[in-house]
Amino acid sequence: MRSLITLCLLGFSIGAMAQDEPLPDLRNKRESFTKYPKGEIRDDLATFTIGGIDERLGKNPLQRIPATDFNMKSITFEGNNIKVVISSGPFDASKHKLFYYYEKKYLVKIDNKPYYGDYGTVPTTAITSVTVIVNNKDTVAIPPTAYADLFHPDFTYSEGGTIKTHNAVLQSADKKRLYIYMVNSESIGKYEVTWILQDNKYVGRVIDSGIMR
Repeated sequence: MRSLITLCLLGFSIGAMAQDEPLPDLRNKRESFTKYPKGEIRDDLATFTIGGIDERLGKNPLQRIPATDFNMKSITFEGNNIKVVISSGPFDASKHKLFYYYEKKYLVKIDNKPYYGDYGTVPTTAITSVTVIVNNKDTVAIPPTAYADLFHPDFTYSEGGTIKTHNAVLQSADKKRLYIYMVNSESIGKYEVTWILQDNKYVGRVIDSGIMR
């Protein structure tokens, strides 16, 4: 009888552990702020990113290019002969390979890569393009690989009945570097990403994320 009770309790414990299986974070940290090499770009990033807040003291803020239009599907920044447009669209899961963790409870990879936004579940929206135009004519190519793993972009939020945005485009004091900054503020798996352009060329991105439950 005692063995039967022990076995039942063991089964219950295993079941409870299975139900409470945590969501693993497979997203690598190689592109985080802490990994970015010291220099002018890191100093610039520290002035506005959450990841660089510990290094912000004593640094002058960068010039911001204003957001001139934003809604649920896109955001546009214009100023200083620069125009930046970030656009989104529906995510079609049937066109992608989905990899789940723990008996299909949590989605952790899309097309064999960890992803950002709606982490753990199937995303509903994705970034479709990041367009940069300088001097009203020249387009700076932002490769799809720079945003293919980013989902659920948050272009707006409401504060006291006013629609605002956390996102920004910032320019270095010498005008040589441009930073396109976007924040996803969902409660689970939030992330912030900055696309970096130098001398009108895309040179990389910095992305930080965290799971908050």
